[in-house]
Amino acid sequence: MDGTKQLVTEAILDNLEIPECSPPWKSTTVVKVADLGCAVGPATFSQVQNIVDAVELKCRNAGGLLMNSQIPEFQVFFNDQTSNDFNTLFASLPPNRRYHAAGVPGSFHSRLFPNSSLHIVYSFAALHWLSAMPKEMEDRSSPSWNKGRIYHLNAADEFIEAYSSQHQQDMARFLDARSQEVVEGGLMILFFPGRPDGALPSQFISNVLLYLLGSCLLDMANKGKVSQEKVDSFNLPMYFMSFEELKEAIDRNGCFSLLKFESLFDSAGSRPRSTAQERALQVRSVMEGLIKEHFGDEILEELFDSYPKKVEQEDSFSL
Repeated sequence: MDGTKQLVTEAILDNLEIPECSPPWKSTTVVKVADLGCAVGPATFSQVQNIVDAVELKCRNAGGLLMNSQIPEFQVFFNDQTSNDFNTLFASLPPNRRYHAAGVPGSFHSRLFPNSSLHIVYSFAALHWLSAMPKEMEDRSSPSWNKGRIYHLNAADEFIEAYSSQHQQDMARFLDARSQEVVEGGLMILFFPGRPDGALPSQFISNVLLYLLGSCLLDMANKGKVSQEKVDSFNLPMYFMSFEELKEAIDRNGCFSLLKFESLFDSAGSRPRSTAQERALQVRSVMEGLIKEHFGDEILEELFDSYPKKVEQEDSFSL
């Protein structure tokens, strides 16, 4: 997360071009920010505070030394799916926050806000989630049926194409909705897990981690701990787009300009390599809800007991 703060500050200082950041300010001046895919915190609060700090800095740079009463007010909209635990989110709001908070439940793949109502749209680690699984994958006779796998690594070409096509549709809807909601001169700041252009799927660590999770489920099916049918019908609604796919989506939409694209890991410098246990805990924090919903909670402990052992055996993590 530390690597995002500087990138967010630079993006706002260099690229946010809205009247609300320039004097004279009125008592009614409000900068509106949306965090799409906010989850339940606490990370979302630090991300939002980074945005508020950066906008305030931009205002101070534009107007010299200002009284706090001259700084614009902030309205922050926290968005996630209707199933998100908004009660937990709002119960943990920072008490000394410098913004007004509101929840906006619903899919960010469709319209959420009025026309020209947002100054900054932010999203962290959410754009890789599909709005739905491709319909053809529900048909056992379809070439896209992914028997014995929960993800598209090493799957048939038809299966991968189904994922890619669904993601293209989702990105088109996402960009179309935001193009209507963001004001002229506004900004979108999007952090998402993606795969490098030209990289083989097996060289992308997120793909490998999900493949290994599916391998653990297959092991449990072979032992009779879960049914094979349950495993066959479980597919993760995730797709990691490449930079080229992002550029193509923006070009097709035609309403946004890509101002900067940067690898978070490159900007953050070298980092200690995560252990197998740490990676397993990260995957569990994201996937546990989906697995529990499909398989029940009886398998969770055995599954995530075997998972870090399989991760540790995987040679690719030594790369």
